[in-house]
Amino acid sequence: MFDRFLKSLNVNSRTSMLPSPLAGRVIPLSEVADQMFAKGLLGQGVAIKPSGNRVVAPSDGKIEAIFPTGHAVAIHTAEGLDVLIHVGLETVKLDGRHFKVNAAVGDVVSQGDVLIEFDGPAIAAEGYDLTVPILICNSAEYASIKGCEGADVAELDQLIVTRSR
Repeated sequence: MFDRFLKSLNVNSRTSMLPSPLAGRVIPLSEVADQMFAKGLLGQGVAIKPSGNRVVAPSDGKIEAIFPTGHAVAIHTAEGLDVLIHVGLETVKLDGRHFKVNAAVGDVVSQGDVLIEFDGPAIAAEGYDLTVPILICNSAEYASIKGCEGADVAELDQLIVTRSR
């Protein structure tokens, strides 16, 4: 009974911070033009309107999935977050054009390692939305996930803070 009381006060809860994997303007997921992301069906998080041209490992971790087309990467961080970074909307249709993949499934990466490079102006010129959703796919394991919406971030600036249950 006492343990439950302490838990209700968040006495033993742990917070983690996920740094930003790219530079840009942070927006709420609800503003993403793809409903799969906007409704949080793949996880909670934020999106970024990128100002740079690369995605870096936000934390030490392991690459769990990376699409050969270069438009998305999933990383399990040392802090236990399952993070999906999806560069652009519907960009899988580009079939790898304008993307360079620098990592592979199973790679152990360090914070700041370049995972994907992309040509934002070329992607936009082909008519694709360059918004980058960044999701915590295991968000059900956390009591709260808060992003710094409205902020301009540089690579590895604070992006999301999670609090454990």
